[in-house]
Amino acid sequence: MRNIGLAIIILMTITLIGIAGYCFIENYSLLDAIYMTVITIATVGYEEVHPLSENGKIFTILLIVFSWGTFAYAISVVTSHFISLNLRDTFHRLKTISRIKKMKNHIIICGYGRNGQQTVNELLAYHQDFVVVEQNKVLVDENKEKINIIQGDSTTDETLIEAGVQHARALITALPIDADNLFVALTARALNPDILIVSRATHESSGKKLRIAGVNHVIFPEKVGGTQMAVLVSHPDVVEFLNHLSIHGSSPTNLEEIDCGSLHKANETLTIKDLGFRKAIGINIIGFKTPSGEFVINPMPDTILVPDSKLFVLGTKEQVMKMKEILANYN
Repeated sequence: MRNIGLAIIILMTITLIGIAGYCFIENYSLLDAIYMTVITIATVGYEEVHPLSENGKIFTILLIVFSWGTFAYAISVVTSHFISLNLRDTFHRLKTISRIKKMKNHIIICGYGRNGQQTVNELLAYHQDFVVVEQNKVLVDENKEKINIIQGDSTTDETLIEAGVQHARALITALPIDADNLFVALTARALNPDILIVSRATHESSGKKLRIAGVNHVIFPEKVGGTQMAVLVSHPDVVEFLNHLSIHGSSPTNLEEIDCGSLHKANETLTIKDLGFRKAIGINIIGFKTPSGEFVINPMPDTILVPDSKLFVLGTKEQVMKMKEILANYN
């Protein structure tokens, strides 16, 4: 950037000197002086506006001598800067795409607006692998050194393939226009039938279309925000209590989901009580999910931990790790 600034200053200085010289030596008008300066510096060989005096000819010779090298230098600096920028962008994109090709079971985020940025912040806290697809070059350039982000149209096959949609486990489309989110969902579902798709939506009618297109979960930001504000007014202490809980490790007590995995067939009748998590490590089990997707809040001690079920627990990081170790012994 310093070289470009210097080149611009040199060009402006030579141009101003040329204009001033023709105005004072030849009494040219401002427009004629600008014209003569430009054709002289650029060495295009057009005829002068009016026949030059001897002083004018000497001035023109000196202007050509001093401007020839500096003009060429300035042009080369500006040109090389933009070429190097394009090369850097190209190499960075290739490097990012190469890194994405090695990723498996990652998450794709389409759109880096307010919702997309919030999603990225949360995923960073969860230590999840993700790729952002954004069409705005300014946003891409501002964030390409911090996160995996590529520039492109999320609604096209080529861009989603670049983002590794065929090997991704989930896609979040947070574009501001519902129709665009619909196209993204259709494209992603066609390229990866098993991918989990979460979409932002503005209108209820759009939510129905998105679900028909294969979206697993539709989020209405305005609706969520309104609900949150209502809860803050009606049950402020409940909200404050929940804010003390964390799902990404920033609080001493975290809300975690633990996959029971493929428990050995010999232990298919194993219950929560049998493992004694509460007594052994002091962890609280507040939820249970069956392999069929049914949720049970505050499960009973005689709940059977069948293979591929999940437990939702409240505990410290150490307690959660200990619980995972105990379950691993039964797999």
